This record gives sequence, structure tokens and C-alpha cells, in this order.
Amino acid sequence: MTIRKRLKAGTVALAAATVLVATAFTAPARASQDTRAAAAGHEATQRALSAAVAAGVPGVTAQARDADGVWSSTAGVGDLRTGAPRGKHDRFRVGTITNTFVATVLLQMEAEQRLRLDDTVERHLPGVVRGNGNDGRRITVRQLLNHTSGLFDYLADERYVATYITGEGFLRHRYDTVTPEQRLRVALSHEPPFQPGARHWFSHTNDILAALIVEKVAGGPYEDEVRERIIEPLGLKATSHPGEDAGLPRPSSRGYARLFPAEPDRVDDVTEMNGSQGWGDGDIISSAGDLNRFYRALVGGKLLPPRQLKAMLTTVDNPDFPGSAYGLGIERFTTSCGIPFWYHDGGMPGWITLAATTQDGGHQITVNYNSSWGAETVLPILEAEYC
Repeated sequence: MTIRKRLKAGTVALAAATVLVATAFTAPARASQDTRAAAAGHEATQRALSAAVAAGVPGVTAQARDADGVWSSTAGVGDLRTGAPRGKHDRFRVGTITNTFVATVLLQMEAEQRLRLDDTVERHLPGVVRGNGNDGRRITVRQLLNHTSGLFDYLADERYVATYITGEGFLRHRYDTVTPEQRLRVALSHEPPFQPGARHWFSHTNDILAALIVEKVAGGPYEDEVRERIIEPLGLKATSHPGEDAGLPRPSSRGYARLFPAEPDRVDDVTEMNGSQGWGDGDIISSAGDLNRFYRALVGGKLLPPRQLKAMLTTVDNPDFPGSAYGLGIERFTTSCGIPFWYHDGGMPGWITLAATTQDGGHQITVNYNSSWGAETVLPILEAEYC
């Protein structure tokens, strides 16, 4: 999930989610014993990384890019069993940051006049969104990308979460292949919470449909489009799609989750899981450096013509997170010191990631935790870096 989804107690809190509440800006920055020397200008950021570890996150890796160059740092451990530290070049599951990649491809296709943002879902995926009040004839591509479609989020389905995300369900099914069609059936078994266009509400169901539209327009795998249009042109050598593979490319750390609400002190190694379970809405694997390069190129106009970039950065209010606004696969927020930034965050079991950039493309930071908890400590890192 993302910053706009509030983690609730119990199963949802253990889902593939990050929730970074606004009150996190006021969290104290406590130093830890493993604080490392930070480059000039990033001392506060380093303290915030160490504060996250002091608060219980196993390990953090981060990279910032600004006019002074590239700063990379870590805190904590990448392996609780061996005590090996986090690596500056670790690869990890980026979760719903995948959405920005998919939105970029669809906007490139619009620039090529292969689709329109106001096309209906039905036009590209006839008959796919039907039943229980769901109607693809009333939902547009734009509404999928800015999450105003009204479609139920399959990750809000308690049975799905219990089967694939938490507890014994995750441990038993972590290596299962799960198709996008299976996840869509879960979502469409529910009535839509609201009518298309009524409001913003983040639903992973939108992202699966967006990736399916990429495939329909391209006539091939969405992964190929992302690779050929974004990964290869930008030289993102640490970025890949796992397919049905369960492991992570090296270098990487272990990922951890608290899968059992009744056992809050229990921590499970959840590094391995079938990549198909995040297909289209959370499957990309990347690094802090690659994500910074991607967002720098994106807002800098290197991936989209001006018209499509303007459409991407045209927002709707996010009522679940006052002060933030969601565009097409990207979100805007303003720090306490008045600096606006564009970002996306994402989580998978064992990982929390946030990548942010100033609108002029001059300053990026990406932060990754190798845990499914501790999200409330991410925004203080951004405050430290930008303020």
C-alpha cells in the first residue's frame, strides 16, 4: 500500500503496505550506536536514519542526489541472524512505486496517440470490469491512474489478506503463483465503495487494470514495455521484474515482517515470495540509486513530453491524508518548511520504500526499510533531508 492508506491494527497492519502518517513529522530524531559519519549537509538525515533503527527498524538504506552530488548511507542490519549491515547498493521490492513506472508508460502511449486518458476501461479491456455494480464502461484510464475509479481494493479483502499477506497464510502460500485475474476476481466480488470520479481512494485494483491496458495496447508483456521505455534508456541496471521468481538479485538484504498480530514480538524472514503476487502493482525490484535516477528523469521531462508530464502532475485531493494530492501515479506533499516534493511510496511484506524529488528535479532522496513496520519514522527522514 502507500502513504494514503492508514495501517490499521491486525491483518491490514501487516499487509504489503506502508503508511506514513502526518504526525510522523514530529517524531524525535534519536541517535543510535551505529550512526556512521555522514557527508556534509546530510548529518540530520543520517541521524533520522539511525532514529528509525533505534525505534525498531532492522536496517535502512538511503541515497540522496542534489547539486552537491550523491550521498549514500545506511543504518542498522540487513540480516538479523548474522548481523551483516545494510548495503548502500541493496536491491529490494519497491511495492506500489511500480505505479509510477506503469503510469509513465501509459502516458508515453498517449503521446503516441495509441490511447487517450479519457478512454474507458471497457474500450481496452472489454467485459473485464463487470458485476456487483462495477462497470468498466463508466471508468476511464485517467481514473485508474489517479485512483478515483471507485473500485474496491483487493488488498482490503480480509480473506485475501489472511491467505497471502499475514500469518500462516503467508507462510503457506508465499511461493504460490497468483495471476492478475485472480486478484481482480477478489476485487470485483465487492461492490464499489463509491461512484467513479467521486473522490480519491487508493486501490491496488486500479494498478492491475492499468498494467493490463499497457499489455492490450502493446500486444505484449507490460514488463517489456517498462524495460524498453524506461529501464534500458535510463540505464537502471539494478531494476527488474521478478516474474514468478521468489528471490532477490544480489546485493540485497533480508526482509522482515510481523505476521502474527497475537505475537507482536515475533519477526519472520519474508524475503522470499513469488513475484507474481505483486504483478502490475508492486512487483518491481530496484535500488535507491535507480529510483532517484528514475524520478529525476521523470520530473525533468526526459521521459514524457510537456503535455503528458503536465497531465501526470495534475492532482486530485487526497482526503485520507490532508495536505497531499495525487496525480497520475505520483503524489505531491509539502514539508513543514514549505518545500513541495513529488513522491511515491510502497510496501511489500518485508519492505517499505519511499522515493521523492523536488519538482525542478534538483534534489531526490530514496529510503528503504527491510521491514514491514516503522513507517511512521520515514517522514522525519524527508524532513531532515529537505529542511
